[in-house]
Amino acid sequence: MPEGHTLHRLARLHQRRFAGGVVRVSSPQGKFAAGAARIDGQVLVKAEAWGKHLLHHYESGLVVHVHLGLYGVFTEVPLPMGEPVGQVRMRIVGDASADDRLYGTDLRGPTACEVYTYAEVTALTERLGPDPLRRGADPERAWRRIHRSRRPIGALLMDQQVLAGVGNVYRAELLFRHGISPHRPGTALTADEWDAMWTDLVALMRVGVRVGKMVVVRPEHDHGEPPYAADRPRTYVYRRPGAPCRLCGTPVAHTVLEGRNLFWCPTCQAT
Repeated sequence: MPEGHTLHRLARLHQRRFAGGVVRVSSPQGKFAAGAARIDGQVLVKAEAWGKHLLHHYESGLVVHVHLGLYGVFTEVPLPMGEPVGQVRMRIVGDASADDRLYGTDLRGPTACEVYTYAEVTALTERLGPDPLRRGADPERAWRRIHRSRRPIGALLMDQQVLAGVGNVYRAELLFRHGISPHRPGTALTADEWDAMWTDLVALMRVGVRVGKMVVVRPEHDHGEPPYAADRPRTYVYRRPGAPCRLCGTPVAHTVLEGRNLFWCPTCQAT
């Protein structure tokens, strides 16, 4: 599932390519036909992301909310667009762009694509924890929930009501970078540890937005290797079960925590 940096990159792209102009919105698949009709022909005012949620704000006050889930993807195409291919939930065709040409985009396979009112958007964002990529995000909101909970920190970091935008990769790699066991209860995390983790997370996710890839291995541990492969980031522990830890050589451990795969080094993250 895409993590928060991917949605923020999409929001920036859509802001640049569609905001400020009239957009034609349709649903070739038909599942979003009623929603598309409510916003078709309006000016897209703003595109933004909050955690793993993408929000398109229209001049009428209506907002299209998209959650990509596991399979959702936007395909960006310079105009003119061809006939839709596959199950296109939503097609957007713009008439304004900060780039050199006009674009359209097709959305396929999202978990959610729906029209929200402003009140519904407010209710959504109030349910979410702070997003490290949003200006003014308050880490204390997450800390208040973390240090009162006996749930494992590895579960709390994935809880979007605690922290918005963090997924499995950032969860595993952040805990490794700070030498913290994913099984440690939130009540055992110190304020200083959380401050350091938040600062690091903000920096890591900003890199992800800038380069479009997760870069989580510190330069001193690169050993001349590229920071990421063509299809996935190079990691310390994520998706490396049984492989030697890059720092100590201990086999990377794997289990399932609250329904999600969890990876960690039993030596480097002993406590």
